[in-house]
Order: sequence, then structure tokens, then C-alpha cells
Amino acid sequence: MKKVGVFSVKSYNKDHVKFAYTALLPIFGLFFIFRIWPILESFRLSFTNHSIVSTKYSYIGFQNYINMLSNDQDFRISLINTLLFATLITIAVIFLALAITLVMDRRKIINIGLLQSLFFLPVVISVVPSAIIWKWMYDPQYGIFNYVLSFFGIGSVGWLVDKRYSMYSIILFVVWKWLGYFIVIFWVGLKGIPGLYIEAAKIDGADDWQIIRSIILPLLKPIMFFSLFLATIRGFTIFSEVYVMTVGSQGAPGNIVKVLTYDIYERAFLYYKTGQANTEGVILFLIVLGLTIIQGKMLGKGE
Repeated sequence: MKKVGVFSVKSYNKDHVKFAYTALLPIFGLFFIFRIWPILESFRLSFTNHSIVSTKYSYIGFQNYINMLSNDQDFRISLINTLLFATLITIAVIFLALAITLVMDRRKIINIGLLQSLFFLPVVISVVPSAIIWKWMYDPQYGIFNYVLSFFGIGSVGWLVDKRYSMYSIILFVVWKWLGYFIVIFWVGLKGIPGLYIEAAKIDGADDWQIIRSIILPLLKPIMFFSLFLATIRGFTIFSEVYVMTVGSQGAPGNIVKVLTYDIYERAFLYYKTGQANTEGVILFLIVLGLTIIQGKMLGKGE
């Protein structure tokens, strides 16, 4: 037995450690095959003109990266759309989740558990069926949104086919889908704030706004940073929501709402340019990696 501080730690036998690693070896092998190897293969194929319809390909160096970053119109449109999606979704979902959580806490709403369940229900529902339901609701002829507008004498709106509304219509759906998840995160962070601080502020005569501004928001800063970058990363990697709501006659035409993940899908499985698709995937990976590093540094400062 080894004593570390006030604790006694049992020294492990080398045979036990060897057995543990041997038992975990198949798990490590599966992780490498299904996680690490595809990432390494994507990096390798990004330097080639590989196509899934041909077994012959050659290495072309950084040519895919140069072409994509310099004169690829589809990539440029997808990157801009992804930036807009990630920015608007992040701002909307973080602001609404924080505001709803603070209202539920400060106003002492009855049956908060039921309310949280209602907000979290969209998170539990699978993306595809919920996106199809919203697609029907956006339908120009039979959708419920246009039906409600008709009571106010407003004509039919092409929510998903009109470029003025298509992106914001999908953002509204995504915010509805993600909102409950971030409400739960903020609620957990809020319950972690010692009530002693708030009680002391009330004794000193602080009102609700002063308590929120001077106590709650500063102590929620690590949770806010975590939620901010989590929402941003999820916004950059969004795919299913955009794909389901844009395919078919009800969807947005052309490149109006094409994002990076959707462009990767098209290059790989519609145009069979897997070399270019892997190049775009690596670029997206580097963007997400950069955001993750920034997240780690900001969380460290917050802590």
C-alpha cells in the first residue's frame, strides 16, 4: 500500500495492468478501424484525384486545396452559407435558451419539470421525421403557416423555395430542435450556483436584474462559453436538417442553402469526386478543430 496524502493507494500488479490492456486491445483495434483509420484515409485521399467510379487515381499534391480555396464557386457559397447558419443558429439558440431558463428560475413557474420536458421533446424526436413534418408545415399550398397567414389576408409564402425565406425557415426549425438541449445545460449550470450568494444580494436590496447581471451571468460564464462553442460546432457540421428540408419539389433550389456537409455529400455520392470531397472534409475538420482549441482556451480562462 502506498500513502498519497491522507489516502492509501493500492499498488497495481504488473500482470493485472498487462491483462487490462490485453482485454482492451480489441476495443482499441475497433476504435482505430472505425475512427482513426477513416480520418487518416480522408487526409490521404484529399491529395488525390480519386473517384469511386474508377480504381485508378494519382497524387496531385495540394491541387485540390488550391482549386477549392481559389476558384471553386460551390465551395465558396457553401462556406458562406455554413458561416451564416452557424452564426445565426448559435446566437438565436443561446439567447433564447438562457432567457427561458432565467425566466423559469426567477419567476418560480409551477411544474418546471413538465415545462422542461416539453422543451426537450424536440431533441428526443429523430431529425428526419421532425424535418419532414416541418416541411409539410412550410408547404406553399397546404402548410399550416400559410393557412394562419391567410386569416390576415397575406398571400402564400414559399418558405423553402423562396431564397428570401429559405435559410431563415430552416434556422427556425433547427432552433426549435436544439433549444431544449441548451435549456437543460443552462438549468444545470444555474442550479450549481450557491443560493447563499443570491440570498445575500437580496438582503442587500438587489433586484432581479442586478442579481442576474452581477451574480448569475458571471458565474454562468463557463457554461455559456461551453454552450456557445458547442452550438457553433454543431452549426458547422449541420447536414440532416438541410438535406431533408431541401430535397424534392418543396425544397430550396440550387445553392441557396447548400452548406459544407451537403456539398461534401454531393461531390462524393452524386458527382463521384471523392478526392475533392475528402479535401472539403479536411477543411471542415480543420475549422472545427480550430473552434475546439479556442473553446478549450476560453473555458480554461473562464475556469
